[in-house]
Amino acid sequence: MIFPVEDIIPLIPQKPPFVMVDQLLFVDDDTTQSSFAIKADTIFVKDGHFQEAGLLENIAQTAALRAGYLAHTENKPVKLGYIGAVKDLEIFGLPKAGDELITEITIIDTIFDVTVIAGKVWHNDQLLAQCEMKVFTVNE
Repeated sequence: MIFPVEDIIPLIPQKPPFVMVDQLLFVDDDTTQSSFAIKADTIFVKDGHFQEAGLLENIAQTAALRAGYLAHTENKPVKLGYIGAVKDLEIFGLPKAGDELITEITIIDTIFDVTVIAGKVWHNDQLLAQCEMKVFTVNE
């Protein structure tokens, strides 16, 4: 674990109660991993299950966490990020409140302020969701 939840809040533009990442687990040149323990009162939990929009937001926030961590290591301000497009979204299952997600994003390409990522979300060894996403970043 690189950063626990209390230390990642300054690294992402999202603020509670809209935070869908708890820990930064791993970062290298192309890959980032985060974890998220789903609480019963988490936004996007309905009837005890974390919904599709939450899985998508979790992928996006993992990308934001990566960008914030890299900005932090370079002593630069954290930029805002926006989902520009989602491609090939597949949802294989919905996790329950109490489950812990492990999310991995891989950088496919970066062009100016647009980063194309491949994102995957797991609970235990079960792949729950995957997609390709374009994330746009801007200065606050």
